[in-house]
Amino acid sequence: MREYYLEKLSESEIQSLVSRPSNDFGEIVSSVREILNDVKADRDRAVAKYSREFDGVELRRFVVTQQEIAEADSLLSPDVKQALRRAAANIDTFHRLQIPKEVEVETAEGVYCRLVWRAIQRVGLYVPGGAAPLASTVLMLAIPARLAGCREIVLCTPPAKAGPPSPEILYAASLCGVENIYSVGGAQAIAAMGIGTETVPKVDKIFGPGNRFVVAAKALISQPPYDVAIDMLAGPSELVVVADETANPRWVAADLLSQAEHGADSQVVLVTNSTVVASCVQRELALQVESLPRSRTIARVLDQSLVIIVTELSEAMEFVNLYAPEHLMLAVSDADRLTLEVTNAGSVFIGPHSSVVFGDYASGTNHTLPTGATAAAAGSLTVQSFMKPLAFQTVTGPGLRSLSKTVKLLARAEGLEAHARAVEIREGL
Repeated sequence: MREYYLEKLSESEIQSLVSRPSNDFGEIVSSVREILNDVKADRDRAVAKYSREFDGVELRRFVVTQQEIAEADSLLSPDVKQALRRAAANIDTFHRLQIPKEVEVETAEGVYCRLVWRAIQRVGLYVPGGAAPLASTVLMLAIPARLAGCREIVLCTPPAKAGPPSPEILYAASLCGVENIYSVGGAQAIAAMGIGTETVPKVDKIFGPGNRFVVAAKALISQPPYDVAIDMLAGPSELVVVADETANPRWVAADLLSQAEHGADSQVVLVTNSTVVASCVQRELALQVESLPRSRTIARVLDQSLVIIVTELSEAMEFVNLYAPEHLMLAVSDADRLTLEVTNAGSVFIGPHSSVVFGDYASGTNHTLPTGATAAAAGSLTVQSFMKPLAFQTVTGPGLRSLSKTVKLLARAEGLEAHARAVEIREGL
């Protein structure tokens, strides 16, 4: 990892450091747009064509049958199933508390305003498969969707070479009560859910992570002529660890490596006021990476990752808020106090035992988080992400009299005479 002393950097150099490794998908937009156009024109036939081309699978059907979902149960060890159930229970416990309450207030005499939350009716969940079947992502998406009360939950995940999707994904989906599962991956899955085919139903909002093609497809499907809502354009994984002299270098290195193994475009950052900790973490990274299966990918990530040396932890937090990381770990002696200085982060892990991987899987918080500095204005996925607020108002006779003058003055100040007359007509003028 490249080391920098914060006090020696200019503002432009700092801005350059907080800029992420490129996640530009401009060069693939035309290819992805072609996929969307083909799916719009040829529906299932186009989806099958791209599954054959990209996944190397000849699909006779996309629907995962109830028998295949049931068989996934027998293919998993009891320990794995128990782990998924435990994770699901924790995620449910935390997300259940997020279900919003209705509010109602009389804002003026005879004027009653009410805000209620209604579930998005049809949602599409995309779950990556391939080398890393993300069963945890099924839980993170499907549990809040179910708690929100979504009427129809559609799940797309890539097919396996020799049969249905991974049993871990199917078991997790069954655990969450998701029955509409389709063996479709990549940009063609986003197109199928966003446009609708003979087999895959069209949804109102699409959720879930994926590679550059999936991200590009989500970006395009959210624009005209499709205009399908999406959760976020999640980029490569990222982690900032703030560590002081009390931090355990071995533990810190292990957390940095855990996020570095997500992919070659990931980035990890260590911010510390201790040069001893910095050098010890660097040494631990070199030792631990050798035994990891994805060592080559991780090595590439470390080459583009950073160690920032600061004088005071307050400087560390200024850098953190400027970087706005997806994950933030506070490995410091007074971590609770430091949380008061956090304004921009997707998910925060407090204290030495709070490894980021607990949030990835089973602590209960959601691992679908803003990346690429978007944590400056966005937060994690919640139950409310699967809902929408609806405002209601009732203006009674006394309400008409109490508000009419205000509304007429404002309408005419804006040059909207028809607005003002809509009130006057009710007054009998």
